[in-house]
Amino acid sequence: MDTARHPGSLTKELDLDAKQFLGLLDRAAQLKAAKAARAEDRLLEGRNIALVFEKDSTRTRCAFEVAAADQGARTTYLGPAGSHLGREESVRDTARVLGRMYDAIEFRGFAQETVEEMAGAAGVPVWNGLTDSWHPTQMLADVLTMLEHCSGFVQDIRFCFTGDGRNNVARSLLVTGALLGMDVRIAAPAQLQPPADVVATARELAAASGARVLVTDDPREGVAGADFVYTDVWVQHG
Repeated sequence: MDTARHPGSLTKELDLDAKQFLGLLDRAAQLKAAKAARAEDRLLEGRNIALVFEKDSTRTRCAFEVAAADQGARTTYLGPAGSHLGREESVRDTARVLGRMYDAIEFRGFAQETVEEMAGAAGVPVWNGLTDSWHPTQMLADVLTMLEHCSGFVQDIRFCFTGDGRNNVARSLLVTGALLGMDVRIAAPAQLQPPADVVATARELAAASGARVLVTDDPREGVAGADFVYTDVWVQHG
């Protein structure tokens, strides 16, 4: 039988409420400042983290490896051909094995169902480093960057994503902005806009947070008055 999902898991943005999200950003800002001052406390000494990658990456892999090392943890990288995940062994079996050996697992891959299944079986925190649906760790980095370049509150920030609004980053930006009470816009042709259920979720969140949500096919309307413009290609490369 699967173990209960660990409360430290982060498989999508909606695993967090606004207070938890902003709390993580406060902690990240503290760690970033401590690293710059060469005064970072190594709070993860003796810990081990598995990095499971179905998709190759430069920045995601390096970010996790450097962050873990700075905190004193050791990492094991399992690339696309580096494990039996989904072939000789099921996702559940892989998660159970890794959960017995490691203190946490980061997963970067394709299906959201994979990271959810892994989180349900591992018994340790599982973090989504990217799936085809969501990219929560990227959202933490992006909102931290916005806050570093704005003098006001997170609710004062206006930003627009332009590109293929169906992709993981666009979905995550839309939901995250709505969760945090931001002014979030997605500018994309009608056939490339976020799925209706994602837009509906964002509008529900906005009703509670006071966020301003705009999905439009007019790029000029999307970027008007924006503090940040997030651009992307029209065709995804996998």
